[in-house]
Amino acid sequence: MERNMTDLFECLKNMPYPGRGLFLGRTEDGTKALILYFLTGRSENSRNRVFVPEGDGIRTEAFDPSKMVDPSLIIYAPVKVYGNRTIVTNGDQTDTIFQGFEVGASFEESLSTRTFEPDAPNYTPRISAVLEVNGGMKYEMSAIRTVGGDPEHGVHDHYRYQDPKAGEGHFLRTYLGKGSPLPSYEGDPLLCTTIGWSCDPDELIDDIWESLDPENKVSLFLRVIDLTDGSWTDRIRNKLGN
Repeated sequence: MERNMTDLFECLKNMPYPGRGLFLGRTEDGTKALILYFLTGRSENSRNRVFVPEGDGIRTEAFDPSKMVDPSLIIYAPVKVYGNRTIVTNGDQTDTIFQGFEVGASFEESLSTRTFEPDAPNYTPRISAVLEVNGGMKYEMSAIRTVGGDPEHGVHDHYRYQDPKAGEGHFLRTYLGKGSPLPSYEGDPLLCTTIGWSCDPDELIDDIWESLDPENKVSLFLRVIDLTDGSWTDRIRNKLGN
């Protein structure tokens, strides 16, 4: 059966406001895993952010602390590492997953305690993923969102990908575009191709950064993980301060 795959770069170029997005996949040659996480923002508070390294991951912080209004949903650690697993999320559920791993809970079990963000009237989805490297690779993704924008009804969608094919990956984002309230993304993670992507981390992050809307893009993180030994290379782009 033919499988429809999306060119992520072209997809992003046609998304003026995807909100926050994450991508996990495998390089064309099959030797490396890829993790992307980005922020786009419309308000001054959302745009006043940068990614900074923290331990084995990253965190968000205010570029200008004097302009920070409400840090509750915008300051968090998007990426953390637990053993051979890399966690990436769009909120403080990163900590929920990490703490769950510490007591033997699974990714799905940990997220069962969480719901969508309380940012009425948008009720932004919580999107999360974990990638495990152990000779090969596998990853799980999750989206926690309302049903049709109704905060009285929520849904937890969970996806598992075992040893994904070389040249493929999956993309989740929080919004379908602009609107009031913002329309939540619905549906499964988008199947994307990594065929033709640069093998050089500096070139690759530049290509992705250029694909994001120039007005709304805020920050971008890239991790390239070698599947033979689990070592990784990180790159960060910030609109402010770079």
